[in-house]
Amino acid sequence: MKYHAIIFDLDGVICDTDRYHYQAWKKIADEEGIYFDEEINRRLRGVSRMDSLNIILERAPRTYTQEEKDRLCERKNEIYVKLLGQMNRLSLAPETRATLEELRRMGLKMAIGSSSKNAKFILKRLGLDDFFDGVADGTIITHSKPHPEVFIKALDLLGGRPYESLVVEDSGAGIDAAYLGGFASIGIGDAKNNRRVTYKIDKFSDILDIVRQAG
Repeated sequence: MKYHAIIFDLDGVICDTDRYHYQAWKKIADEEGIYFDEEINRRLRGVSRMDSLNIILERAPRTYTQEEKDRLCERKNEIYVKLLGQMNRLSLAPETRATLEELRRMGLKMAIGSSSKNAKFILKRLGLDDFFDGVADGTIITHSKPHPEVFIKALDLLGGRPYESLVVEDSGAGIDAAYLGGFASIGIGDAKNNRRVTYKIDKFSDILDIVRQAG
């Protein structure tokens, strides 16, 4: 099967922003007196801001109103965006940049499919704001992964059919979303452990081998 399009998750795939998410959520949890650690943080990958908060609040000693939840999400985002300000073009690994450029030369259409509402801001910090053919992010979706909505909307921006497209993910929820949407998937990091993953890679540049072998 020759692939014509490739859709990338952003956090943990194109760049490493997971530590910024962790630091921001950790600060919120500490302020609220809620236990939070790296294991809980792994459950938040690929999940929307509000759904992430709801996971954290599973450990809360009290119930929160929707207004309080909205306030905490806004506070978390303020902290997170401030941390993102530390990113620049050098934050993008040379291997990642070179791989993306080679995929472009090979003629593939490329998009971002991310639950993050800050995706375009992050891409701009990395110098990739004009690189992709489309960006589907948290500002235009209703459902978080494992719902396939974000990948379906990304493909709408590219054209083509799911089975001719690849999704690159680092989370199990993202692999499930790709599977439910009818996409082939490439798993890196924790995503390699998902039984629904199509291909497993150890490093970003391995994507090139998959595309070449597919024809």
